[in-house]
Amino acid sequence: MRRISRITVAGAATASLALALSACGSTSTSGSSDSKGDKGLAIAYDVGGKGDQSFNDAAYAGLERAKKEFGYQTADVEPTEGETDADKEQRLASLAKQGYNPVIGVGYAYAAAVKGAAEKFPKTTFGIVDDATINSKNVADLVFSEEQASYLAGVAAAKSTKSNVVGFVGGVDIPLIHKFQAGFAQGVKDTNPKVKVLSQYLTQTAEEGGFSSPDKGKTAAEGQIEKKADVVYAAAGLSGQGVIEAAAAKKVWAIGVDSDQYKQEALAKYKDFILTSAMKDVAKAVFNLAKSVEDGKPGTGIVRGDLKTGEVSLSDSNPKFADDAELQEAIKTAKEKIISGEIKVKSS
Repeated sequence: MRRISRITVAGAATASLALALSACGSTSTSGSSDSKGDKGLAIAYDVGGKGDQSFNDAAYAGLERAKKEFGYQTADVEPTEGETDADKEQRLASLAKQGYNPVIGVGYAYAAAVKGAAEKFPKTTFGIVDDATINSKNVADLVFSEEQASYLAGVAAAKSTKSNVVGFVGGVDIPLIHKFQAGFAQGVKDTNPKVKVLSQYLTQTAEEGGFSSPDKGKTAAEGQIEKKADVVYAAAGLSGQGVIEAAAAKKVWAIGVDSDQYKQEALAKYKDFILTSAMKDVAKAVFNLAKSVEDGKPGTGIVRGDLKTGEVSLSDSNPKFADDAELQEAIKTAKEKIISGEIKVKSS
């Protein structure tokens, strides 16, 4: 049950929220008039915003599930170009002041903002996706073992390549994306040491567009394909769409990330060339935090999803992938060994 103490907070003026958010990102609310008298889950998107067919859209799916199951009002807020940590903190604080609980920052870039807002609103539960550094009593750090799913993607790539050259395109050269690269390269090497992995990062910082520039992703993938890569794995947010487009144009395999990109409407015309996607269930993590608050037992601390919990995985929507018995057996074996601890997957 949601706490009665939040009812008064939830009555704060909507106009105040709208004015505050207009300075640092657009917002949308959904749900009917709240008979409970308070509000539920709010999320603030990472670079690329809603519609990235990947990371942010997965968070939105979790929000939609919470709205449907709990019948409360939700909010989701877009980022703005060139925004500061102070802008992000203002956004989160405005949502908390309006009575939303929990409030989740989608992406590691919200770390400072979540920490600051959580200190100002100790009775609100905050969450952050992809950061484990905050260590506050009212913050849940929602993190994933991306390297494990990436290892399985490496197995798939090594089993699928005919040229013995595969590629990795990372959005931004940061430790989080290093986990994807490290797991992928290890999976390739352990499966077939003869396969060469080409790796490239699009930018050094997110502000340069590494997660939000399909054109950059397309150019990088085209360069790797020219060097004979016939499977290209992208961990680059919205930029990954460009990687998938380039792979489809050259009739080679792409491996998607975060969401099942084979099923994404915006990528439908390329889906025959999306072998699989290394998924992390951001939707489930977002929903579970909302449920913990709804149940009166808010989640806090580090909450990790991995192969064992089922919160990282490979998609099998493409029939050519799902029906390849040899490939599926190799992935199954690798997964079992990772879960048992026989295979230790590197994260850098």
